[in-house]
Amino acid sequence: MSTLKLNITVSLDGYIAGPDQSTQHPLGIGGEQLHGWLVGLKAFRESHGGEGGEVNASTPFAEDILAGAGATIMGRNMFGGGPGPWDDDSWKGWWGDDPPYHHPVFVLTHHPRAQLEMQGGTTFHFVTDGIESALEQARAAAGDKGISLGGGASVAQQYLAAGLLDEIVVSLVPLLLGGGARLFDNLGDPAPRLEQVEAVGAPGVTHIRYVRAG
Repeated sequence: MSTLKLNITVSLDGYIAGPDQSTQHPLGIGGEQLHGWLVGLKAFRESHGGEGGEVNASTPFAEDILAGAGATIMGRNMFGGGPGPWDDDSWKGWWGDDPPYHHPVFVLTHHPRAQLEMQGGTTFHFVTDGIESALEQARAAAGDKGISLGGGASVAQQYLAAGLLDEIVVSLVPLLLGGGARLFDNLGDPAPRLEQVEAVGAPGVTHIRYVRAG
């Protein structure tokens, strides 16, 4: 069975996005700084048609984020387009005509929309009947590959609280955002238990791998 993994970058004070998220600032004020460790890597630049970049201890983690999954699940906020019913079909996500996924993506939303086929093999499917349904569809699509949980915070919390998240890689950066979307909130009582299985230091970031305990 395909495993469900979350790769997420977190500030030192626990936020995965800064305050005041909007269409102008999808990661909130200051949130773009979270991913400085990633965008300078050769693996990232090549996946976006660029050249150059670094190879360091972060490279395997970047490669896992960019090409390690057979399907992705994300929330409506990560796909974007604003809350509420879809105004029209003009919004196609934050990533342009050729999104970086290159596999099926299942978007959790309360509002139906027809599937959206993009360049490079990415197809967005809009799931209105909950996190279990999205996971079942993603497993069918992923085949023998894993499933990436793309966020944002609310979606990650729902899967973690439900005991459906198999692995989390937290990329911890030395940045204080002071507010925004916190990762480890709303997890119920008792909160899920995690076991640390790996920690790797790299320039500007520490990657910590956890698996579900028990």
